[in-house]
Amino acid sequence: MKKSILKKYAHLAAATGVNIQKGQDVIVNASFDQPDFVRYVVEACYKAGARHVKVEWGNTPDIEKTIIKYESVDTLAEVPSWVIERFKYYIEKNPARIYIMSEDPDGLKGVDQEKMAKFQMKRYPIVKPFIDQMENQYQWCILAVPGKAWAKKVFPNVTASKALDLLWDAILKTARVTDDPVQAWKDHNADLLQRCDRLNSMNLDYLHYEASNGTNLKVWMLDKCLWLGGGETSLKGIYFNPNIPSEECFTTPIRGKAEGVVYASKPLSYHGQMIEKFHFVFKDGKAVECHAEKNEELLKKMIAMDEGASYLGECALVPFESPINQTGVLFFNTLFDENAVCHLALGRGFSNCVKDFEKYQKADFDAMGINTSMIHVDFMIGTRDFKVTGHTRDGKDIVIFKNGTWAF
Repeated sequence: MKKSILKKYAHLAAATGVNIQKGQDVIVNASFDQPDFVRYVVEACYKAGARHVKVEWGNTPDIEKTIIKYESVDTLAEVPSWVIERFKYYIEKNPARIYIMSEDPDGLKGVDQEKMAKFQMKRYPIVKPFIDQMENQYQWCILAVPGKAWAKKVFPNVTASKALDLLWDAILKTARVTDDPVQAWKDHNADLLQRCDRLNSMNLDYLHYEASNGTNLKVWMLDKCLWLGGGETSLKGIYFNPNIPSEECFTTPIRGKAEGVVYASKPLSYHGQMIEKFHFVFKDGKAVECHAEKNEELLKKMIAMDEGASYLGECALVPFESPINQTGVLFFNTLFDENAVCHLALGRGFSNCVKDFEKYQKADFDAMGINTSMIHVDFMIGTRDFKVTGHTRDGKDIVIFKNGTWAF
């Protein structure tokens, strides 16, 4: 890939993704697949005004799997003092965070799922108070570069080098890395904002999802429901784009109010394994049944991770003809696949999906019905014949999606 194009992508991450402020610290999380691109990102951060940039190289999935194999659950669940101090630094300094993904979707295949769940459940209550303090305080952005194993998973019938080229092309196209990617994202954000404004004006009570595959689900909205899309604004008043790419308008539903059945329209890559042809049955907001033709037991473990894992945390609207879906590629990566078509998420909800969210505290969000969980797992539900009808609080029905795409 040409250096000039990669530098445009890096600039997009720094200037539009996290929108670095002059004198701000930045942390870049990455693995070892694309060291040149990481270097370009670091340079772009400094050019955008960063005071200090720190690269944190993460474990690859195969290393992580080895660690899980040999360490005890108690050791894996430990949160050492230096990690606590790092959290305190994050809370005090609010560094911008850039996450560069390139992981092998199959990297955790064969991991002890039971052991992983146990240590995650033990660790989460320790780190959760710090996560709560950081929520909505800083800018962050997730983007991707192609790793060799990931590229071969997506394009198995070509050589490794050709697979890398094809995945680079797909990533850059869907990330809108054009001649002027910053302007392309301004235009895209304006379009998403217009659609969110329309949704926010509807005073929605619930959404009714329907499709010929059997989906027939009603999901109720928060009283102070706020739809978001594209860029977001932190509590510090800084506008940033958390996901590159992003095609969704999304909100958080109220916990405990969802009824019906919903079928996934694409496979789900979870912890190195594929869950395929699955569906959920919801009653009183909870997924009381789940079935899958492949890896049903893993699906059941996922929604039993904690008390909130079986409740919804997100409703997202994405047109069937999105740029990602038009590629015809299954990325085996949630950042891309969730932005292909409409999706839901089980687990943690978003407090910034509340009007005037900056006025409220954690206890207020809990009282409003925003779900709390250690997981947030998106699964795709959009189809070509997908229909979404919004029922308003004054008794009107408004068709929002028809034939898989926006009705307005």
